[in-house]
Amino acid sequence: MIERYSRKPMTQLWSDRYKYLTWLRVEFEICDELAANGHISKKDFAELKRKITLIIKKGGISPEKIAKHEALTRHDVIAFTSALADELGSLSRYIHFGLTSSDVVDTSLSIIIQQVGSLLLKEVEALLAILWKLAIRYRDLPTIGRSHGMFAEPTSFGLKFLGWHCEWTRNKRRLENVIKQMCYGKLAGAVGVNSHWDPDTEMRILSRLGLEREPVSTQVIPRDRHADFMNVIGICGSSLERMALELRHLQRSEVGEVSEGFQKGQKGSSAMPHKRNPVSSENITGCARLLRAYAQAQLENISLWHERDISHSSVERVVFPDATILLDYGLNRMGMILSGLTVDESRVLKNLNAAGSTVFSGHYMLELVRAGVSREDAYSWIQECALASLDGKGDFIRLLSKHPKVSGKLTPIKIRDLASIKHQLRNVGRIYELAKKHG
Repeated sequence: MIERYSRKPMTQLWSDRYKYLTWLRVEFEICDELAANGHISKKDFAELKRKITLIIKKGGISPEKIAKHEALTRHDVIAFTSALADELGSLSRYIHFGLTSSDVVDTSLSIIIQQVGSLLLKEVEALLAILWKLAIRYRDLPTIGRSHGMFAEPTSFGLKFLGWHCEWTRNKRRLENVIKQMCYGKLAGAVGVNSHWDPDTEMRILSRLGLEREPVSTQVIPRDRHADFMNVIGICGSSLERMALELRHLQRSEVGEVSEGFQKGQKGSSAMPHKRNPVSSENITGCARLLRAYAQAQLENISLWHERDISHSSVERVVFPDATILLDYGLNRMGMILSGLTVDESRVLKNLNAAGSTVFSGHYMLELVRAGVSREDAYSWIQECALASLDGKGDFIRLLSKHPKVSGKLTPIKIRDLASIKHQLRNVGRIYELAKKHG
């Protein structure tokens, strides 16, 4: 991922240096098991441990040294073991004992994803806290709801944030579950039959690495796990876009209900000095497109030839770092948008008032049904008054009061009381109570 959309804690986990350190950790656990079983003498293991500890203290094997070996071998794991052999000398004979390359690569990827997942969950939790504060702050602010981009019925402005809070609560659970589904390694050899390690030994080693044993592997861990992980990343991207799209609409000049933070010295347009564009929300919309595309690419990796081919490798070298780095960035940027969001409450109310009383039309239709009118007739009578009002032929409430069939079923007091924000939003408090339980 380009530096512009990268944050250091996440990018460090995907650096070549950290990857090779993780590979070294896996290799050392194998040596530890060999020593425990008497396959490495105590003297040799003590010296091997001392040398590996020194390598780790200096930051691992230099990626540049590994790159030099890979230029010759054209195989990254062999390049790694060769560079490690340069440091270990004759003790390197114990490295990569009984393993195939994917044993190290796949197991290490699962370890790194656990750490990556922790960072993502931390950002989700921060976002949830911001959304809850906004939901509470604007719970009692009425606003016009919109469907198809048109005025619908009044709603609570806080419900926008509360709905997003519920969605991100679900996303948090999705992430937690899928991270657990990625908590699997494999050391079962070239075709997964444990020809060099028995499954119990494999389980012991993986347990020390914080992983479970893949029940049935081939040369690789089955890629449905990885696709599941990437699909959740894609869903999170779409959830970010859902928020961004709403914020973009609410910032339009003719709506003007919210505005992103705009710091001193910031410029909106190179040609039009008056512009304050919703660039952060638009940025997140673009990021979401990439996150969904990464999910699609990983779905293609589930089907591999026989026990394994290498077609998935090039995809995963790109999509795992890029997708998680980009989601980390998007979560953080959305948090900053919401933290700095300005809600123009007077404009919110102005737009609500501009919608007029026709937005209560559903209440009148149902009240007529309660009074014994067929739904079809009730709809027709209310629509007749509503469209006349929208065409500038009179106030909706007055038109209802003068309509011979409506006024014959509803009293003037009932007609007045149904056009009430208090009545419309009377159940919002209960919605909040239930949403809090959900979270």
